[in-house]
Amino acid sequence: MLLGGAVVTETIFAWPGLGREVLLAILEVDLPLILGVVLVSAIAIAIANLLVDLAHLWLDPRLGDR
Repeated sequence: MLLGGAVVTETIFAWPGLGREVLLAILEVDLPLILGVVLVSAIAIAIANLLVDLAHLWLDPRLGDR
């Protein structure tokens, strides 16, 4: 869904970016590029979730007592 939103945003504002690149890779069946983008996106989301969880724990110490 994140890449789908990027495609829409890049199309509306005519920005070159990752969404359009993935769309072209899908149309051209460029599997290494598709897999690379999905892997990097998944790692970035996992790291962002970890950082948010750590920040939430730091901001509310009561959560560590559970």
